[in-house]
Amino acid sequence: MKTAVIYWSGTGNTEIMANLIGEGITSTGNEATVMSVSQCSSDIMDNFDRFAFGCPAMGDEELEDSEFLPFFEGIEKKLAGRKVALFGSYGWGEGQWMASWETRVVADGANLWGKGLIVQETPDVPGRQACQDFGVKFASY
Repeated sequence: MKTAVIYWSGTGNTEIMANLIGEGITSTGNEATVMSVSQCSSDIMDNFDRFAFGCPAMGDEELEDSEFLPFFEGIEKKLAGRKVALFGSYGWGEGQWMASWETRVVADGANLWGKGLIVQETPDVPGRQACQDFGVKFASY
């Protein structure tokens, strides 16, 4: 199974999460390609079996709207029936951006795996382990 781990990161926190999730996936013997959203186009959906999308909470707990959101809107119609996981970092708030994103992905017809993984600020040791575990578990989905 080939998994794309696609993320946007302003401070580097979500990028760290993406790389750790990718490590978790590859530790199971599955293939993972970790890439920033700027490296992707909508045809990425044709090349992978599973997708883990990462975006931090921005502003009023929303997805980043200059780069990530336009990309996501461009692939959203292709999510139906796809295995999808969500992750991201945040600095404050309750995680509403993740809950809203989960609802959106399910409405798009994706097979959402579990709850989205959120880590406050830079992943600490437990946060790093949670990211790797997330990758391991998503790989078996």
